[in-house]
Amino acid sequence: MLIRSLLLLVVLTLAMLAGCASQQSSQDSLQRQADGQIGLASYYSDRYQGRRTASGERFDQRDATAAHRSLPFGTRVQVTRLDNGRSTRVRINDRGPHVRGRIIDVSRRAAQALGLLRDGVARVRVDVVD
Repeated sequence: MLIRSLLLLVVLTLAMLAGCASQQSSQDSLQRQADGQIGLASYYSDRYQGRRTASGERFDQRDATAAHRSLPFGTRVQVTRLDNGRSTRVRINDRGPHVRGRIIDVSRRAAQALGLLRDGVARVRVDVVD
């Protein structure tokens, strides 16, 4: 009886540790997936205002949000424009961009923070933040 109880305790402890390791592993994977990703950013045009995003929420140009091809919805990233050093944090709530060579589409609010409104497209670095 004692051996069976100890064995059960060991199995449960290992199961809990495996769950923690898996969670940390997926967080590390997420971090590696976007950390230091460099490419072109653009911003949504006004015609998307109010439309549903891939996450199901309505797009609002006044929110600091963005579209990324693979990061999970709700992931927060810092986008840094490489030519002027300006940066902003956004939350991923949509899929895209759907233009080759671009890695992220940001809302108008984020584009303004990056100084992107006039240029439309700029090279950026994307880093996952906590």
